[in-house]
Amino acid sequence: MIKLICVGKNKDKNLEALNREYLKRLQAFDKMQVEEVKDEPDIHSERESEAKAIKDKESQRVLDKIKDSDFVVLLDLHGKMMDSIEFSRERQKWQSRGNLVFVIAGSLGPGEELVKRADARWKLSDLTFTHLMCRTLVLEQIYRSFMIEKNRSYHK
Repeated sequence: MIKLICVGKNKDKNLEALNREYLKRLQAFDKMQVEEVKDEPDIHSERESEAKAIKDKESQRVLDKIKDSDFVVLLDLHGKMMDSIEFSRERQKWQSRGNLVFVIAGSLGPGEELVKRADARWKLSDLTFTHLMCRTLVLEQIYRSFMIEKNRSYHK
């Protein structure tokens, strides 16, 4: 079982359609689900104490969805970057440890407790993407990783 937990709602119909397509494709390999948790309004987020409070609230909502036995991969600017083949190998190792949970934190980043809970931290790119685009990229890379594992022609 693979789960993607995201802070905030997907309001982009085009990206949602693409996400549904990858979720449909992934059914051939494993159960995959996306869960959303409420994001906080980022009023006064320029204040360090307010930003910390927002990150902590959002992170707690994510942590409430995670079991002790889950292997948690946090999408993080300070995480490890990998190419698709390396990611495929890592995903297989991570998944061998139990249910695999990917987390995309809120726009201000993850709270300290969520960072501590993460078993691995993954950086998608040095480029900046919207959180909604990250969802699609994560789903696509998970799908690609299965195609690599099964030696199918999707990955070039």
